[in-house]
Amino acid sequence: MKLMVTTLILSLFVSTATFGQEAVKNVDKTIFVYGGDFNKVFINYVIGLTKKPNPKILFIPTGAADNANYINNWYSNCAELPLIPYVLRTFINSSPTQKTFEEQILECDAIIVGGGNTLNMLAIWKAQGIDTVLRKAYERGIILAGGSAGSLCWFMGGSTDSRPKELTFVEGLSFLNYSHSPHYHKEAARRPLYHNAILTGKLKSGYACDDKAGLLFINGVVTKSVSQNIDNNNYFVSVIAGKIKEELLSAEIIKE
Repeated sequence: MKLMVTTLILSLFVSTATFGQEAVKNVDKTIFVYGGDFNKVFINYVIGLTKKPNPKILFIPTGAADNANYINNWYSNCAELPLIPYVLRTFINSSPTQKTFEEQILECDAIIVGGGNTLNMLAIWKAQGIDTVLRKAYERGIILAGGSAGSLCWFMGGSTDSRPKELTFVEGLSFLNYSHSPHYHKEAARRPLYHNAILTGKLKSGYACDDKAGLLFINGVVTKSVSQNIDNNNYFVSVIAGKIKEELLSAEIIKE
Protein backbone atom coordinates (compact mmCIF):
# COMPACT_ATOMS: atom_id res chain seq x y z
CA MET A 1 0.00 0.00 0.00
CA LYS A 2 2.80 2.38 0.93
CA LEU A 3 4.53 1.60 -2.35
CA MET A 4 1.34 2.34 -4.33
CA VAL A 5 0.90 5.73 -2.61
CA THR A 6 4.51 6.64 -3.26
CA THR A 7 4.17 5.65 -6.91
CA LEU A 8 0.98 7.73 -7.22
CA ILE A 9 2.67 10.80 -5.72
CA LEU A 10 5.63 10.45 -8.06
CA SER A 11 3.26 10.06 -11.01
CA LEU A 12 1.38 13.23 -10.07
CA PHE A 13 4.66 15.12 -9.63
CA VAL A 14 5.93 14.07 -13.07
CA SER A 15 2.57 14.90 -14.68
CA THR A 16 2.54 18.35 -13.06
CA ALA A 17 6.14 19.04 -14.08
CA THR A 18 5.43 17.91 -17.64
CA PHE A 19 2.31 20.08 -17.79
CA GLY A 20 4.36 23.08 -16.67
CA GLN A 21 6.99 22.42 -19.31
CA GLU A 22 4.32 22.12 -22.03
CA ALA A 23 2.72 25.36 -20.88
CA VAL A 24 6.01 27.20 -21.36
CA LYS A 25 6.80 25.34 -24.56
CA ASN A 26 3.47 26.17 -26.19
CA VAL A 27 3.36 29.85 -25.26
CA ASP A 28 3.71 32.37 -28.10
CA LYS A 29 7.11 34.07 -28.18
CA THR A 30 6.64 37.71 -29.18
CA ILE A 31 9.05 40.43 -30.27
CA PHE A 32 8.01 43.86 -31.55
CA VAL A 33 10.75 45.94 -33.19
CA TYR A 34 10.77 49.43 -34.68
CA GLY A 35 13.44 51.48 -36.40
CA GLY A 36 13.79 54.43 -34.05
CA ASP A 37 13.35 55.18 -30.38
CA PHE A 38 10.20 54.72 -28.31
CA ASN A 39 7.25 57.12 -28.20
CA LYS A 40 3.69 56.94 -26.89
CA VAL A 41 2.38 55.23 -30.02
CA PHE A 42 4.83 52.35 -29.79
CA ILE A 43 4.50 52.05 -26.02
CA ASN A 44 0.72 51.87 -26.39
CA TYR A 45 1.12 49.17 -29.04
CA VAL A 46 3.21 47.08 -26.66
CA ILE A 47 0.56 47.56 -23.97
CA GLY A 48 -1.98 46.06 -26.37
CA LEU A 49 0.25 43.07 -27.09
CA THR A 50 0.20 42.04 -23.42
CA LYS A 51 -3.62 41.73 -23.50
CA LYS A 52 -3.67 42.83 -19.87
CA PRO A 53 -5.11 45.87 -18.07
CA ASN A 54 -2.33 48.03 -16.64
CA PRO A 55 0.52 45.64 -17.51
CA LYS A 56 3.90 45.89 -15.84
CA ILE A 57 6.32 47.12 -18.50
CA LEU A 58 10.06 47.29 -17.89
CA PHE A 59 12.23 49.81 -19.72
CA ILE A 60 15.93 48.95 -20.18
CA PRO A 61 18.11 52.03 -20.90
CA THR A 62 21.50 50.25 -20.81
CA GLY A 63 22.45 51.48 -24.29
CA ALA A 64 22.19 55.08 -23.04
CA ALA A 65 24.16 54.28 -19.86
CA ASP A 66 21.03 54.72 -17.72
CA ASN A 67 20.92 58.40 -18.67
CA ALA A 68 18.66 60.26 -16.20
CA ASN A 69 16.98 62.43 -18.87
CA TYR A 70 16.26 59.33 -20.94
CA ILE A 71 14.66 57.60 -17.96
CA ASN A 72 12.61 60.71 -17.17
CA ASN A 73 11.45 60.76 -20.79
CA TRP A 74 10.28 57.17 -20.39
CA TYR A 75 8.19 58.00 -17.34
CA SER A 76 6.86 61.14 -19.02
CA ASN A 77 5.67 59.16 -22.05
CA CYS A 78 4.02 56.59 -19.78
CA ALA A 79 2.22 59.13 -17.58
CA GLU A 80 -1.15 59.01 -19.34
CA LEU A 81 -1.00 55.42 -20.60
CA PRO A 82 -2.59 52.35 -18.95
CA LEU A 83 0.53 50.61 -17.65
CA ILE A 84 2.75 50.32 -14.60
CA PRO A 85 6.22 51.52 -15.73
CA TYR A 86 9.51 50.23 -14.36
CA VAL A 87 13.19 50.76 -15.20
CA LEU A 88 16.02 48.21 -15.10
CA ARG A 89 19.18 50.10 -14.16
CA THR A 90 22.50 48.36 -14.75
CA PHE A 91 24.84 51.16 -13.63
CA ILE A 92 24.33 50.48 -9.93
CA ASN A 93 25.94 49.87 -6.54
CA SER A 94 24.95 46.77 -4.59
CA SER A 95 22.34 47.06 -1.84
CA PRO A 96 20.58 44.35 0.22
CA THR A 97 17.21 45.89 -0.63
CA GLN A 98 17.62 45.48 -4.39
CA LYS A 99 15.93 42.83 -6.50
CA THR A 100 18.13 40.80 -8.82
CA PHE A 101 18.11 41.50 -12.55
CA GLU A 102 16.30 38.19 -13.05
CA GLU A 103 13.59 39.07 -10.54
CA GLN A 104 12.99 42.46 -12.15
CA ILE A 105 12.84 41.05 -15.67
CA LEU A 106 10.69 37.98 -15.03
CA GLU A 107 8.13 39.85 -12.92
CA CYS A 108 7.08 42.01 -15.90
CA ASP A 109 4.55 41.50 -18.69
CA ALA A 110 6.66 43.25 -21.33
CA ILE A 111 10.14 44.68 -21.81
CA ILE A 112 11.07 47.67 -23.96
CA VAL A 113 14.77 48.17 -24.71
CA GLY A 114 15.90 51.72 -25.46
CA GLY A 115 18.39 53.02 -27.98
CA GLY A 116 22.05 53.94 -27.63
CA ASN A 117 25.30 52.04 -28.03
CA THR A 118 24.37 48.49 -29.06
CA LEU A 119 27.87 47.08 -28.66
CA ASN A 120 28.34 48.38 -25.11
CA MET A 121 24.81 47.37 -24.13
CA LEU A 122 25.30 43.77 -25.23
CA ALA A 123 28.68 43.57 -23.49
CA ILE A 124 27.13 44.74 -20.20
CA TRP A 125 24.23 42.33 -20.57
CA LYS A 126 26.62 39.43 -21.12
CA ALA A 127 28.80 40.41 -18.16
CA GLN A 128 25.73 40.64 -15.89
CA GLY A 129 23.96 37.56 -17.26
CA ILE A 130 21.06 39.70 -18.46
CA ASP A 131 21.23 38.18 -21.96
CA THR A 132 20.46 34.75 -20.47
CA VAL A 133 17.55 36.11 -18.41
CA LEU A 134 16.09 37.84 -21.47
CA ARG A 135 16.14 34.51 -23.28
CA LYS A 136 14.26 32.99 -20.35
CA ALA A 137 11.72 35.83 -20.49
CA TYR A 138 11.25 35.28 -24.23
CA GLU A 139 10.68 31.56 -23.76
CA ARG A 140 8.09 32.28 -21.05
CA GLY A 141 6.09 34.53 -23.36
CA ILE A 142 7.04 37.90 -21.87
CA ILE A 143 6.73 40.49 -24.67
CA LEU A 144 10.08 41.85 -25.89
CA ALA A 145 10.28 45.13 -27.79
CA GLY A 146 12.53 48.03 -28.69
CA GLY A 147 13.87 50.38 -31.32
CA SER A 148 17.33 51.32 -32.59
CA ALA A 149 19.76 49.40 -30.34
CA GLY A 150 16.60 47.99 -28.76
CA SER A 151 15.56 46.38 -32.04
CA LEU A 152 18.96 45.38 -33.38
CA CYS A 153 19.80 43.40 -30.24
CA TRP A 154 17.17 40.70 -30.92
CA PHE A 155 18.52 39.79 -34.37
CA MET A 156 21.59 37.83 -35.50
CA GLY A 157 23.35 41.07 -36.39
CA GLY A 158 23.30 44.28 -38.35
CA SER A 159 24.78 47.72 -38.87
CA THR A 160 25.62 49.89 -35.87
CA ASP A 161 27.13 53.28 -35.05
CA SER A 162 28.58 51.90 -31.79
CA ARG A 163 32.21 52.31 -32.86
CA PRO A 164 34.17 55.46 -33.79
CA LYS A 165 34.32 56.96 -37.26
CA GLU A 166 31.90 54.84 -39.32
CA LEU A 167 29.07 52.36 -39.35
CA THR A 168 30.20 48.79 -38.67
CA PHE A 169 28.52 45.50 -37.81
CA VAL A 170 27.56 43.91 -34.52
CA GLU A 171 26.29 40.46 -33.53
CA GLY A 172 22.99 40.37 -31.67
CA LEU A 173 21.34 37.86 -29.36
CA SER A 174 19.93 35.84 -32.30
CA PHE A 175 16.43 35.49 -30.88
CA LEU A 176 15.34 36.26 -34.46
CA ASN A 177 17.07 34.35 -37.25
CA TYR A 178 17.58 37.36 -39.53
CA SER A 179 19.75 40.45 -39.86
CA HIS A 180 18.40 43.92 -39.18
CA SER A 181 18.86 47.58 -40.03
CA PRO A 182 17.17 50.24 -37.87
CA HIS A 183 16.98 53.94 -38.91
CA TYR A 184 16.75 52.68 -42.49
CA HIS A 185 15.64 55.93 -44.10
CA LYS A 186 17.44 58.29 -41.72
CA GLU A 187 21.12 57.89 -42.55
CA ALA A 188 22.22 57.73 -46.20
CA ALA A 189 24.99 55.21 -45.47
CA ARG A 190 22.77 52.59 -43.85
CA ARG A 191 20.86 51.32 -46.88
CA PRO A 192 23.85 50.68 -49.24
CA LEU A 193 25.92 49.23 -46.37
CA TYR A 194 23.12 46.84 -45.45
CA HIS A 195 22.56 45.84 -49.08
CA ASN A 196 26.24 45.14 -49.66
CA ALA A 197 26.59 43.11 -46.46
CA ILE A 198 23.69 40.86 -47.45
CA LEU A 199 24.87 40.61 -51.06
CA THR A 200 28.37 39.53 -49.98
CA GLY A 201 27.15 37.15 -47.28
CA LYS A 202 28.40 39.15 -44.30
CA LEU A 203 24.82 39.30 -43.07
CA LYS A 204 21.82 37.04 -43.60
CA SER A 205 18.73 38.27 -45.34
CA GLY A 206 16.76 40.45 -42.98
CA TYR A 207 14.38 43.21 -42.07
CA ALA A 208 14.88 46.98 -42.19
CA CYS A 209 12.68 49.51 -40.42
CA ASP A 210 12.33 53.26 -40.80
CA ASP A 211 12.17 55.11 -37.49
CA LYS A 212 8.39 55.22 -37.12
CA ALA A 213 7.69 51.79 -38.57
CA GLY A 214 7.75 48.43 -36.85
CA LEU A 215 7.37 44.68 -37.22
CA LEU A 216 5.67 42.13 -35.01
CA PHE A 217 7.30 38.70 -34.78
CA ILE A 218 5.40 35.75 -33.32
CA ASN A 219 7.49 32.63 -32.80
CA GLY A 220 10.22 34.05 -35.04
CA VAL A 221 7.96 34.90 -37.98
CA VAL A 222 6.69 38.33 -39.05
CA THR A 223 2.94 38.50 -38.55
CA LYS A 224 2.31 42.23 -38.93
CA SER A 225 3.92 45.36 -40.35
CA VAL A 226 2.88 48.68 -38.78
CA SER A 227 3.72 52.35 -39.19
CA GLN A 228 2.79 55.66 -37.61
CA ASN A 229 2.42 57.32 -41.03
CA ILE A 230 2.60 56.64 -44.76
CA ASP A 231 6.17 57.94 -45.06
CA ASN A 232 7.85 55.36 -42.79
CA ASN A 233 8.11 51.77 -43.97
CA ASN A 234 9.41 48.28 -43.31
CA TYR A 235 11.32 46.13 -45.79
CA PHE A 236 12.57 42.60 -46.29
CA VAL A 237 16.00 42.57 -47.95
CA SER A 238 17.36 39.41 -49.59
CA VAL A 239 19.42 38.17 -52.53
CA ILE A 240 17.59 36.79 -55.58
CA ALA A 241 19.59 35.54 -58.58
CA GLY A 242 22.71 37.32 -57.35
CA LYS A 243 21.01 40.68 -56.92
CA ILE A 244 19.58 42.53 -53.94
CA LYS A 245 15.82 42.48 -53.65
CA GLU A 246 14.20 45.05 -51.34
CA GLU A 247 10.58 44.17 -50.68
CA LEU A 248 8.32 46.88 -49.29
CA LEU A 249 6.05 45.43 -46.60
CA SER A 250 2.53 46.82 -46.56
CA ALA A 251 1.91 48.44 -43.17
CA GLU A 252 -1.10 49.05 -40.97
CA ILE A 253 -1.18 52.65 -39.70
CA ILE A 254 -1.29 52.80 -35.91
CA LYS A 255 -1.96 55.75 -33.63
CA GLU A 256 -1.94 56.39 -29.88
